[in-house]
Amino acid sequence: MDETALAEVMTELAGLEDPKIRAVNERHGDDHGVNLGKLRALAKRLKTQQELAGRLWRTDDTAARLLAILICRPKAFERDELNSMLREARTPKVHDWLVNYVVKKSPHAEELRVDWSADPDPVVASAGWALTTERVAKKPEGLDLEGLLDVIEAELKDAPDRLQWAMNHCLAQIGIEHAELRDRAVGIGERLEVLKDYPTPPGCTSPFAPVWINEMVRRQHKGREAAASRAAPLPSP
Repeated sequence: MDETALAEVMTELAGLEDPKIRAVNERHGDDHGVNLGKLRALAKRLKTQQELAGRLWRTDDTAARLLAILICRPKAFERDELNSMLREARTPKVHDWLVNYVVKKSPHAEELRVDWSADPDPVVASAGWALTTERVAKKPEGLDLEGLLDVIEAELKDAPDRLQWAMNHCLAQIGIEHAELRDRAVGIGERLEVLKDYPTPPGCTSPFAPVWINEMVRRQHKGREAAASRAAPLPSP
């Protein structure tokens, strides 16, 4: 791939820049002004291009890195590459997309989960906890869930913001998915009161763990009841 192709994509990204979107994003720590719907449309047109993705990532431009994540091949990255990329991904959106769209699909996800969870950098550690939450929900076998709750109970209250958010999500996921630990998870949330007063828009679920757990469990029960009702045989005439 020549430099002309990269320059053309960067020019197109620059043309998508909107000062109003940038102002909103900057309030959340993201330094780009590209509408994500338009960014996804561009990615769809470009299709998967691993070499271009690498060049876009190396520009250190946030919008370019988001596009790189959308057009890369997640399984093509080596473990050390992903580790370096995660440590370079300091803006929240790039960090979140890299973990969710790339690392979770990588064969190196479990190794990185273990390493990152114990990292002294709280932003890196938050990625490890995000991967742990994924395992709690989809593949909990082998996880020490009680041990995770011990760590959360001891460290959640004073954790830096992004790490606290990731640990709180893990707390809620344990309570939602594992009935035998639900009372303990709710109790930890009630005692620590982390995110209890977080402003939540109407119609959205609070990130306060006890409310989050109870609401999601209620929805699960409601869904099972509806499914059972649909499956029930009709009464005889």
